[in-house]
Amino acid sequence: MRHRKDHRKLSRTREHRKALLRNLTTSLILHERIETTVAKAKEARRMAERMITFAKRGDVAARRHVARFVHGDDVVRKLFTTVAPWYADRNGGYTRIIKVGHRLGDAGQTAFLELVKSPELKERLRKEAEERAKAERGAKAAAKKGTKDAKVEPPKGEAGKEGAAAAEGGAPARKERAPKPSRGDRLGRKGGMPGKGPHGGARGRQRGKSGD
Repeated sequence: MRHRKDHRKLSRTREHRKALLRNLTTSLILHERIETTVAKAKEARRMAERMITFAKRGDVAARRHVARFVHGDDVVRKLFTTVAPWYADRNGGYTRIIKVGHRLGDAGQTAFLELVKSPELKERLRKEAEERAKAERGAKAAAKKGTKDAKVEPPKGEAGKEGAAAAEGGAPARKERAPKPSRGDRLGRKGGMPGKGPHGGARGRQRGKSGD
C-alpha cells in the first residue's frame, strides 16, 4: 500500500525524477508556459509553487534554497525580481494546467503548465512591451539618421589634394610623366651606331660587303 505517498514516481529513479522536475521548473520560470504530460505537469506544479513561495520571502536564505534547485543565476534573478512581485497579494495558486489532448505515438495526455496572470497584470505587461518596442524603434531610427548625417573626412596626402580640387570644380591634379622612349631608343639603334651604317650592327656590315 502507498499510505502517505502522494507524489508520482513517473517511472523513474529518484535521481532521474529530481533532475526532470528541476528542468521543468526552470523552464516554467524562464518561458512562463511549457507543454508536457499531465502527470509531469502535476508534479512540476508542486515544485514551481514552492519555489515562488520562497521567492516571495525574498531573504538570503530563500534565495540560496531556490538557487540549489533551479538552474541558472538569471532564472533565479527573474524569479525574485519579476515573477514573485506578481503574486504579492496572492496566497497560492500561482500556476494552472490546461489539458490539450493526446499526443501521437504513445497517446499520452498532454497539457500546458503556465503561470497565472491577472487581467491587470496582462495589460500592464502588454503596455510595457509596446513601450519597449517603441523605444527600440526610436533608437534604431536615430542611429540610422546619425550615420547618414555624419561627414566623411577627406583622405590625407595626394588623394586628399585631388579630392579637394575636384570638389572646387577644377580638374584633379595629375602627376607629369616623362616622355616614353621610342623603340629605337630602347634598342640603342636610333641613327645607327658610330662608324657603322644607318641601322648599325651586322646588317650594316653585310650591306658594305655587297657594295651598297
